[in-house]
Amino acid sequence: MSQLDAYVRTSFKPRHLQLLVALDDIRHIGKVAASINVTQSAVSKALAELERGLGLKLFERTSRGVHPTVYGECLIRHARVMLGELAQARDELRGILSGSSSHVRVGVLGTAALDLLPRSIALFKKRHPAVTVLVREGTMEKLLPELWLGHLELIVGRLPDRGMAHGLSLKILMEAGVNLVVGPHHPLAGRQRLRWSDFKGYPWVIPPLNTLLREPLERAFERHGLSMPLNRIEALSAHVIRGYLNHSDAIAALAAEVSKYYASLGLLAILPIKLPRLVRPVGAIWSRQRALAPGARALIECLEEVARPHRAPGKAISPETKRARASLASSDRGPRLSDRQEPALALRAR
Repeated sequence: MSQLDAYVRTSFKPRHLQLLVALDDIRHIGKVAASINVTQSAVSKALAELERGLGLKLFERTSRGVHPTVYGECLIRHARVMLGELAQARDELRGILSGSSSHVRVGVLGTAALDLLPRSIALFKKRHPAVTVLVREGTMEKLLPELWLGHLELIVGRLPDRGMAHGLSLKILMEAGVNLVVGPHHPLAGRQRLRWSDFKGYPWVIPPLNTLLREPLERAFERHGLSMPLNRIEALSAHVIRGYLNHSDAIAALAAEVSKYYASLGLLAILPIKLPRLVRPVGAIWSRQRALAPGARALIECLEEVARPHRAPGKAISPETKRARASLASSDRGPRLSDRQEPALALRAR
């Protein structure tokens, strides 16, 4: 057994993980020492012992502080994941001791934030009132790193393409249609029939580059003989888009569920224009590298129940959903949800 193997198996401890993360966050031995109320020499000694035990140089020392080497960066990345797992285990043990069921940490994209996830959480809380649900909203680019690090257990929203789905398990919940919308006082609001040529001269809200809807919308403009509008803003936030449409004559493309929600409140008007399925379906995403806790499994069940009415029997499946299903079928997704233990029973056992 090599020196590295022997040290990792017999001498590596949680305090080493904490030291590595603290040094990476603060990048100064003296400040790290002050933050944990020990002497600077104690931190230097602990780092030296760790490097000597592993036989690797983890940090470069300079007059301005410390900087991780390639070995240090590797170990720090795993240290963050392991500390996240330990924190989750601690929280679950506390839940067992207190008679509660800990918490579920879920990230949500804008497409699911207004209706699907809130309704699913309401159903979940009726069944499991002692479980706390922690929700973080953001883009896929911001939420995926949190999922990898174990800070989130699920992400709910439009499913990523196959290139981003490596190492992930995905569950399709519903198709994600798109509507063109305007403010309720827009000149086109209330019209029974419209053509794409009617949109000429109006400002637009366009999704930013490299987002799921941008390229399909550009193709739709091109197919109907329109150039990309010069008078436009680029935004993803449904709240910002809704507010801007109420103060302008702009047109925007919004996810069908989001636009229907705002239209039901009289805050937006949906234009009578048929759009193809421009985006990937909505679903739940979790890491294949760690087992789902019972609470997260139970929340997925609630998501499926809430989404079920949107999957009417006999409804044609869009090309985007067919491609998404093919992508899932051709990847190694690990255990299916149907192969698990019953999550509700696991929660009740607590």
